[in-house]
Amino acid sequence: MSTESTGALQSASNRMSFGEGRRTMRVIAAREIGANFDSGIAYITTIAFALLANSIFMNEFFLTGTVDMTGFFDLLPLLLTFFLPAISMRLWSEERKQRTVELLLTFPIRPFQAVLGKYAAALTLYVLMLACSLPIPVMLFALGDPDLGLIASGYVGLFLFGALFLSFGSLLSALSSDQIVSFVTSTLVGFVFVLTGDERVVAIVDGLFPALGIGSFLYENVSALPPLGEFVRGVVELSSVLYFGLLSVLFLWTTGLVLEKNRG
Repeated sequence: MSTESTGALQSASNRMSFGEGRRTMRVIAAREIGANFDSGIAYITTIAFALLANSIFMNEFFLTGTVDMTGFFDLLPLLLTFFLPAISMRLWSEERKQRTVELLLTFPIRPFQAVLGKYAAALTLYVLMLACSLPIPVMLFALGDPDLGLIASGYVGLFLFGALFLSFGSLLSALSSDQIVSFVTSTLVGFVFVLTGDERVVAIVDGLFPALGIGSFLYENVSALPPLGEFVRGVVELSSVLYFGLLSVLFLWTTGLVLEKNRG
């Protein structure tokens, strides 16, 4: 942690008013964003995602020839299962490895403020990644007349999907001082959220335990794909918003509890 960042955090933490709390989170977020770019992670993940995501769409576009992004949105979650842990893995693991998390939490900063600050930085990088796919709708509008509402709701769904994945990635990063361990565990949990929404996987799991219907239970109550699918198809339901929102808050709150325990 640099002297300037430390001084800013100390200044921002002297008073715990609502305004000062927001300033503290902004300082932490700015520090984290700067660290991502200094380490090269932001450049690598953004460029790699842009190349792969646009390649996926172009392949789908030339196969179907339709001026539509539904197929692209359906394929993207599996790709994000690898990229989102690359963003979240260093949120707390790097702090724990370098023992700067103890220094951060010695300031009068509430752990949840630190969690939200770092989470905001991760979301900012994720939004930048999604922005790299915006040439796709621009191209579609140049070629035809796609449904703008459908595209917008698809992007909203992807944002909420990423917000959920980054929230449990933050928790797993707080539980480990090794970035690789954090990346692998976050990827595995991400696969659970994605693969349990695949009807083929559901059929296999239900076939293994026909009396229990585990596959169907996971599909209906755990998987992130059905709620995301609603957004992709232009249906914005309260249940889908609550699914992503409440789970994200739960994971972030748990991260705060982990840090509070370490602080004590």
